[in-house]
Amino acid sequence: MPHTRDILHGRYAVVSCHVERPLDDEVWRRFAALQERRPGRFAIAALMRPPSEGEDEALWLARAHDAQSRGPFGLHTHWTAPDHARPTGGDPAALVREQGDWLRAGGLEPSFFCGGGWYLDEGVAEVVAELGYADCSATSFRPAYLEPGARHLQLAEPSWLELESGRRLLEVPTTHSIGMLARGLLAPFRRALVHAYFHDTDLLDRRRSAALRGALAFLGMKRTPTDLTELQSGLRPTKTMSFANSRA
Repeated sequence: MPHTRDILHGRYAVVSCHVERPLDDEVWRRFAALQERRPGRFAIAALMRPPSEGEDEALWLARAHDAQSRGPFGLHTHWTAPDHARPTGGDPAALVREQGDWLRAGGLEPSFFCGGGWYLDEGVAEVVAELGYADCSATSFRPAYLEPGARHLQLAEPSWLELESGRRLLEVPTTHSIGMLARGLLAPFRRALVHAYFHDTDLLDRRRSAALRGALAFLGMKRTPTDLTELQSGLRPTKTMSFANSRA
């Protein structure tokens, strides 16, 4: 793992997983094994969806503690349902605060946030900053499934987001999906920082799982592997932008 000070000037890569089915035994077994194996020498960050009503909270907490012991840990909020990530009503910021408080009460120390369906508004951003997390909800690309006009923050590089309260939120955009990583085998990675992500359910598909492992091994040869915790500690973005003026 590189020294923190070196992250400021190098060309690095990090990997995160949106853990959306942590109570599915087979999905969890495969994710835990991959996190333990560290393909490409990457400590994979677990960005976990908290349990919904009726799901086993005790088992969820036990698995979250296991994930936190193996790598960086964060909150991945699904506002509507386990299978419906983006909000359809209610107060998105209030739910993030409730979940953050619940995680802390359960002895967990998340450091990162990623909104389900890549959703982030300024109210959510304020809560994320207040909780002390860095945010990974921005992407360097616009996901194809988002409807025109759907709220989304698109950034090419890590930045500070200035919020109305005066707080600043560290934004570490996600840059590559599995498919984009695989295409990188044939083309150079042009950005200074590669932040690759996948879903835990991708590991159920033999072809996608194999593509992920191969792509991470290749990425680990092309870039210096680090992790989101090291990045959060050492990154000092030169770019600062007002959230109100961002393309959210």
